[in-house]
Amino acid sequence: MKRNTHFNVLIALTYSATLIVGMFLGYKFLKDQGYQFQKPVAFVNNNTEKVDEIIHIINKNYVDEVNADSLNHLPIDSLLHQLDPHSMYLPADEASEQTEALEGNFEGIGVEYYILNDTLLVTNVVKDGPAFNAGIKQGDKILKIDTVTVSGKALPREQMVGRIRGKKGTAVKLTILHPRDTQQMVFFVNRSRVKVSSIDAAYLLNSETAYVRISKFGADTDKDFIEAIRSLKSKGMKKLILDLRDNGGGYLSAATGLANQILQENKLIVYTEGKHEPRTDYTTSGGGEFEQGKLAVLINENSASASEILAGAVQDWGRGVIIGRRSFGKGLVQEQFPFGDGSALNLTIARYYTPSGRSIQKSYKKGYRAYKNEIDDRFNDGELTTDNTYSAKDTVKSKNLARGGIQPDIYVKLDTTGYNRFYSKLISKKILFDFVYDILAKRYNASYLDQNMSTFSISDVDYKDLLKYIQNRDVVIDQKQLSASKSLICNEIKLLLYKYHLGDAGYYKALNLSDPMVKQAVASLQ
Repeated sequence: MKRNTHFNVLIALTYSATLIVGMFLGYKFLKDQGYQFQKPVAFVNNNTEKVDEIIHIINKNYVDEVNADSLNHLPIDSLLHQLDPHSMYLPADEASEQTEALEGNFEGIGVEYYILNDTLLVTNVVKDGPAFNAGIKQGDKILKIDTVTVSGKALPREQMVGRIRGKKGTAVKLTILHPRDTQQMVFFVNRSRVKVSSIDAAYLLNSETAYVRISKFGADTDKDFIEAIRSLKSKGMKKLILDLRDNGGGYLSAATGLANQILQENKLIVYTEGKHEPRTDYTTSGGGEFEQGKLAVLINENSASASEILAGAVQDWGRGVIIGRRSFGKGLVQEQFPFGDGSALNLTIARYYTPSGRSIQKSYKKGYRAYKNEIDDRFNDGELTTDNTYSAKDTVKSKNLARGGIQPDIYVKLDTTGYNRFYSKLISKKILFDFVYDILAKRYNASYLDQNMSTFSISDVDYKDLLKYIQNRDVVIDQKQLSASKSLICNEIKLLLYKYHLGDAGYYKALNLSDPMVKQAVASLQ
């Protein structure tokens, strides 16, 4: 398992708990992500003709100059691999699936669930969503979906998800078993669009410093941000820590909308440009909710696309301090060219640039892994210092050093304490998650955890039961590695417990009590 921070590991773990929410994934989403659409290219009779057509499209639209002769006679996939990591060919079935999702054919019922012992365990119910209104509660077990029994069967997760999803307005029949009940109950839930805020947490860390965590840039992120900031300002907020770690992007319009809330009027946020695409500028209109006040933005290696656009604008204008590790470096704009046989070509046509002219896209000629760690290695070797804070002018000078992505002003090194083979096995087998949902969640309640957040820790009884649970899963305990990982394991169990009972807000409140980046941000804003 790749080593990572406590924060990143818990994020990775929570991906196991699939969120089935009503989410509109329409045409606008892909376009805002950088995709554009063309009318279908006339039907081609064979693969050779399609390759010729693809080369023609590349010559006419690709972001950079291309030697077309070097692409002739190559298979389609090999041909596109010569370009960049994001230009790709989609066979008809994949293109169709993508189109269906983008046209909003799938809605949800508003539940978050986890597959525990081959049973769908409801871990969260979105307030005021279809499932909530129908009476489904946290801790319920889903035994049947319509007439199909899913409990006790090792169905692939995708099949379980697919049976619950469906078009808005259609109903799904769920056979449910409430905790501590022996009688099954049947619920008919109408699928619908479910409003879920992209702001996971928004609260005061101290009397004047607020923390806002944004997991993605959705259609209403800027509106949710405005609402959160107004509430926090009414409580005395003067400084803001904006957490964009592990935020893979989303709507471009949401990122520019949010930038408009923190940058002053007539400031360039980002621009796009390509060989065949004229420059397009995105600027602020003014009147934002947080144009004044100290600002820190947290990023890491999984902050991408829209997150990098926002962080880059803040850095270039000297609006705030960027803290963390170099971002992912995804700054290419794609356009989709469909073919008459149902297949399609997603082709890069432009790049995103920060206000100072830095390309967000990392180099894909040298290789992603090499550039991903290059700046981090310079810090580790002492070439750069962790307390180096760039001004906007210095940032522009150092744009060649960053080579894509956003390099933070203050670097926070990866903490890998406790990461070893034994710990990795617990993660790969999802034993920590299973233990919390199967055993620990029943021992504590939300009220107790909330009242004792600053002092709560896993008890000796809890820890001993964890060891028994591990042994019952046929995992051999390496005492030396267990001792090295004990603190990490107990902390992650605690955070998962808070996630279950207090949701994302409780999870981040508990996490931030010891999070090194948050501590650095608080200190930097003093």
